[in-house]
Amino acid sequence: MQSMKKYRIFIVDDEPKILRFIAANLKSLGYEVYTFQNGTEALANFDALDPELVLMDIMMPGMDGFELLKRLRKFSDVPVIILTARGNSNDKVQGLNMGADDYLTKPFSLDELFARVNAVLRRFAGKLPGQGAASELKNGDIIIKQAQRRVWIKDRELKLTETEYNLFSLLMVNAGKVLTHEQLLCEVWGSEYRDDVEYLRVAIARIRQKIRNSACSEECIVTYPGVGYMIASREAEEHHR
Repeated sequence: MQSMKKYRIFIVDDEPKILRFIAANLKSLGYEVYTFQNGTEALANFDALDPELVLMDIMMPGMDGFELLKRLRKFSDVPVIILTARGNSNDKVQGLNMGADDYLTKPFSLDELFARVNAVLRRFAGKLPGQGAASELKNGDIIIKQAQRRVWIKDRELKLTETEYNLFSLLMVNAGKVLTHEQLLCEVWGSEYRDDVEYLRVAIARIRQKIRNSACSEECIVTYPGVGYMIASREAEEHHR
């Protein structure tokens, strides 16, 4: 397995053996790897090294992983994978709600780590199928400028993370169609995530909250319990009136 591009990866963990082990294996795949034993060091080097992926532990002295993630998300959408021995679902949901892109519980296999790293980098590196056909998507008050990867609702920009944008854009491209949980997970996260519905639910909840925060009271994402999600086609609605 080889990486096609020399991506820069930060690993933040207070256990030296884990740092050396993960770093050595990622370097063997061609990645450019930087290791830090705490969040303060990682933040101090972030601008200079400009990583394209961050792997971080939660339990660290001083600044823990949640605090590091919180600070990162104030100025960066860099993809983050949390690596931790804390495997309860509350920690997982908290991490995802704070903007993490993936969550691996220790101990994990190298194959699983490599698959998740590749999936996250692949997701952030290119456009999803079908998203390059139109430079602008419009549905009611929603406008997406795909070349800029930016979203507006009622003339107010909706600030989305890369994953949130990919998900929202995919729903917009397919406005009026119900996309199943599996379809959304496979296209946005990758086939490795086809059964991880929790990732999808958290992302949808985050998008909905941001829409509400933008002063838009209208619920544009429709839930089909046990099936999937859809953005209603305003054009079709107008046509049938």
